[in-house]
Amino acid sequence: MTWVNDSMLERAGRYLWTSGRVLEQRRFAFHFGAGPAAEGPAGLLAALDAYATADGGYAFGLEPDVRGPAPQPIAVPAALRVLQEAGALHGERARRICDWLSAHSSAEGGVPAVLPTLRPYPHPSFLPVPDDPAADLLATGQIAAPLLHAGIDHPWVTAAADFCRRAVERLEQTHPYEAGAAVTFLAAAPDRDWARRQARRLGELVRGQRIVLLDPDHPEQARTAPGYAPGEHHLPHDYAPTPDSPARPWFTDAELHRGLAHLAAQQQDDGGWPIRWARWSPTIETQARPGVTLAALLTLRAYDRAAG
Repeated sequence: MTWVNDSMLERAGRYLWTSGRVLEQRRFAFHFGAGPAAEGPAGLLAALDAYATADGGYAFGLEPDVRGPAPQPIAVPAALRVLQEAGALHGERARRICDWLSAHSSAEGGVPAVLPTLRPYPHPSFLPVPDDPAADLLATGQIAAPLLHAGIDHPWVTAAADFCRRAVERLEQTHPYEAGAAVTFLAAAPDRDWARRQARRLGELVRGQRIVLLDPDHPEQARTAPGYAPGEHHLPHDYAPTPDSPARPWFTDAELHRGLAHLAAQQQDDGGWPIRWARWSPTIETQARPGVTLAALLTLRAYDRAAG
């Protein structure tokens, strides 16, 4: 079965050209060769640079739920994703990111999702701003993984990898976004035997705690994590967005197929995909949907390529 067909792509393109930010329009052109704007990685980097701050961080709504001019760690995964797509993780931008992370890390080597500097600016209630934020796996795992995968040699990467390793080993009670960050880290962890063992254990936790929706027709079978929006479930492809993910063995072919079919069916009349987390601002929903739409297309295409 082919998940991404011409009609789906055409409708998604119409939505992104209508409603996407410059960054998502550039990414769509880059990945799907859409229109005369498909000029390669230079366009991606130009769009990303608009969100950069002078100290090496990223702000200005690059991560739509984080507003304002103060750079935050939780915005870094989005920046690294673009650098990875552009083949630019070995360049100056990535080095500046690592230097910035070093300045905002805990003694254990990780970073929190947000810093106290976010407090004056709009942010959702599910993203509290403590006075003394602790480093967490959710942020650090997403950031360390692409840097490790690219073989970046920087002291922050070494310290962050050690932090993530300890955090993964301690995981017992978790929630979908934290488990997803753990999977992302495990895909890049240098010790592959350790990563495979931890991936098996994490999969048992995810299934045992029912924080994955295995049958979209029966949402009552999954547990909504505390603090999540009603019905904010993760499906198998959320943990395994590509067929080579460490989370892919967690699910049967039938479970994965049901999830992908549900994802494909979620394309809306305007061509975009909906967000699933709390809609704390109409503007945030408008700015977040283009990224969600691209993620859906890339996941569906990844499984198409594996099948082909």
